[in-house]
Amino acid sequence: MSKNFKKQIAEALIDQKEIFGDELFAESLTGIISHIEKKVERKTEVVEVEIVKQKKSTEDETTFFEDEKESWKKASTLTELESLIKNCTKCPLHQGRTNLVFGSGNPKAEVMCIGEGPGAEEDKQGKPFVGRAGQLLTDILKAINFSRDEVYIANVLKSRPPGNRTPLPQEMEMCLPYLLKQIDLIRPKLILCLGLTAAQGLLKKKESMGNLRGKLFEFNFTKVMVTYHPAALLRNPNLKKDCWEDVKKFRKLYDEMK
Repeated sequence: MSKNFKKQIAEALIDQKEIFGDELFAESLTGIISHIEKKVERKTEVVEVEIVKQKKSTEDETTFFEDEKESWKKASTLTELESLIKNCTKCPLHQGRTNLVFGSGNPKAEVMCIGEGPGAEEDKQGKPFVGRAGQLLTDILKAINFSRDEVYIANVLKSRPPGNRTPLPQEMEMCLPYLLKQIDLIRPKLILCLGLTAAQGLLKKKESMGNLRGKLFEFNFTKVMVTYHPAALLRNPNLKKDCWEDVKKFRKLYDEMK
């Protein structure tokens, strides 16, 4: 206890000195001071304990919310993963989103097809490749003896960019971990990237489509090939011949890996 505090106590009791006498007063004062010191110590201990408890409570709450926010990383199935990210608000694209477009197909597929992002119809239905480009993709897969039910189809982005514009790099970086988790859960033998944006996002390549086509890449021990996005074929039918050559090689590689 400080000297000033002791002095204040002594001054507060000085009027009682004549009643108690010198010796009794001294003993009384000493006892009172000792009693007050103990009470102050106990209160200090209580305050310190409360501070520790509050600090631990805050740390526990912070950890809880961090764990809850990133709980999708621990998902063991695609269904669980979808339920954990369907309300994602990491990037501004969620503001104009009707539905998060997660993916569809065989959860144990040996082949994955990956596009860049949802279009208007995909956003409306919450499923990938369901518009005109989606129908063309179905036809392309059928031409090389795959059905949509056999493969798994997903996009780098899960939310539609305004006006179907090309995804921004930061949007892709925020959404890419979800795709990587999908790939990790499915563990396909082969991946077909549909379009330059999907290829650059997954493979981190800066080359042109001409330099990426016809080559075999590897991503986390999974073989990857690149071809045109079906939407590009609708805009420019002259590209269909090159795409046909690409997907034939893709099918040939798949058969060789069986």
